[in-house]
Amino acid sequence: MTSTQARAEEIGPLGAWVDPEGGVRFRVWAPTHQQLDVVLHDARGQPVRPMAMTREERGYFSLHLGDGGPGLLYKLRVDGEGPFPDPWSRAQPFGVHGPSQVISDAFAWTDETWRGLRMEQLIVYELHVGTATPEGTFAGLIPKLKLMRDLGITAIELMPIASFPGARNWGYDMVSLFAPQATYGGPEGLRALIDAAHAHGLAVLLDVVFNHFGPDGNYLRRFSPHYFTGRHHTPWGEAVNYDGPHAAPVRELVLRNVEMWIRDYHADGLRLDATHAIVDDSTPPLLQQIQERAHSAAGDRDVVVIAEDERNDARIVTPVAQGGWGLDGVWADDFHHQMRRAFAGDHDGYYRDYSGTAADLARIVHRGWFYEGQHSVVRRGPRGTPAGAIEAWRLIHCIQNHDQIGNRAVGDRLHEAISPQALRAMTTFFLLTPYTPLLFQGQEWAASSRFQFFTDHHEELGRQVTAGRRKEFEHFERFHGEDVPDPQAPETFERSRLDWSERESLGHAEVLALHRELLRLRRTDPRLGTRTRDSFDAWAFGTDAVVLERRHGASVLQVVLNISGTLRYPLPAGTKVMLWSEEPRFGGALPDAPLEGDALVLDGPGAAVISLHD
Repeated sequence: MTSTQARAEEIGPLGAWVDPEGGVRFRVWAPTHQQLDVVLHDARGQPVRPMAMTREERGYFSLHLGDGGPGLLYKLRVDGEGPFPDPWSRAQPFGVHGPSQVISDAFAWTDETWRGLRMEQLIVYELHVGTATPEGTFAGLIPKLKLMRDLGITAIELMPIASFPGARNWGYDMVSLFAPQATYGGPEGLRALIDAAHAHGLAVLLDVVFNHFGPDGNYLRRFSPHYFTGRHHTPWGEAVNYDGPHAAPVRELVLRNVEMWIRDYHADGLRLDATHAIVDDSTPPLLQQIQERAHSAAGDRDVVVIAEDERNDARIVTPVAQGGWGLDGVWADDFHHQMRRAFAGDHDGYYRDYSGTAADLARIVHRGWFYEGQHSVVRRGPRGTPAGAIEAWRLIHCIQNHDQIGNRAVGDRLHEAISPQALRAMTTFFLLTPYTPLLFQGQEWAASSRFQFFTDHHEELGRQVTAGRRKEFEHFERFHGEDVPDPQAPETFERSRLDWSERESLGHAEVLALHRELLRLRRTDPRLGTRTRDSFDAWAFGTDAVVLERRHGASVLQVVLNISGTLRYPLPAGTKVMLWSEEPRFGGALPDAPLEGDALVLDGPGAAVISLHD
């Protein structure tokens, strides 16, 4: 028995659940309190009856209600204060401040033959449930699954869906870890979406937040001060107590949440938000335990655990037996930053650490990330570890994601900052590297809707969020305070909603055609399917071009990317130009392959895919 299992058994179940022998059981951890009561609520969410819980050893309280069942609404009163929602609640139908609800895990699953996907099979489509469809619900996504599958992606990644305050939020302010957001469709809606996705051959990854908990609706401290610690600090407030006194139940909060998503909702994996901000000095580290719990909960299914981490630390994806933490993948944002610097010219903030030169871009494609221990101007010290031993498919690359759009002042997308020609070139190169690609909702058709930062907090906190957001951009010449959208305004949320009808319109359909063709090539060409470290290379050609080479046996494919100026790239005899980014079907104006004699000629931003040996 592992130490992790021993601690889990010692702590026992927490929350509220249907007893197989009848009724409902409640169990709460509140070690600094003397009296807890379960307060039942009626169908309108109004309190009707309190019942005293029995105090156990080590600060646990429990109650068995013989006549309870699924749908029961309740809150918890703590030493006469409250009542408050259950910190381990599985459903919050009236929002994060309302009563918790007992649910049943019974669901008519149809995915018995689904075995999940391995990390190397992923092509990820990140989306926000509230803005990805007109309905803004789990159910609203189901009719879109076929379109996503036909695009060529293999997994959808849902931005956080655990309960957050109000009806509008990115999800990173979540406070009820176990309760799928009610306005999205709650537990039943999430199960139906995942079941439908599996029927379409799509995996579902969930974005989860363990580095902090939101302030609005966070009642954890009402039950125990030990959920948080002053020993560590995060950019978002109090650090979660993962390694101090009384940390075991806090770690179980996270580890059982991991188990629940995989076991009870059939999720295919988790994306862990900002793992660099999970401060934990324990052995084994929490990240390793998360990986172990997820795979254990999956049984014979394949699941993945992916970190978002800015440290460029190879330990994250190094096997435990080799001294690492054993996660399946990690976001590697250096690729995005270098590409954005090269084509859009961004140079403020963290872009100061990137040159955008062809040589530096080639280095990233060759290695996987850029910083491998060099000095970072922004971080004022060395950053990163060598990436050369990491399998390419463990590193997730993108040219757009929710952060790189939504954390801009007005939430503008990449195509607003560069020419259509440059967008086609970037897309062609990006989707044909050996790394795991991630697309953000609507990217595949250059959606006109922006993705802005939106919240729905109570009035006082809302004013603080609005003021803080505008202050964040006060030193940017391009913006003034009133130009930054108000996160609290409903129209900020509405502007972020996708319009799927654009997909077939002029200027959008061509971008969609490019994405489809590139993902088809990625899926069918053996040279693009081979992703071992010795099967690819990248180098700068002159000062403004990069060549990516992919190999399968003696067969060679090259992707030539021109950043600016005019490129003349000599081609060996017998070379075939398979695709060029300026084809009319993709929105360009070059019906014939861009050849002059024995040279490939790209004028301005452009990319071409060439076959040297079939």
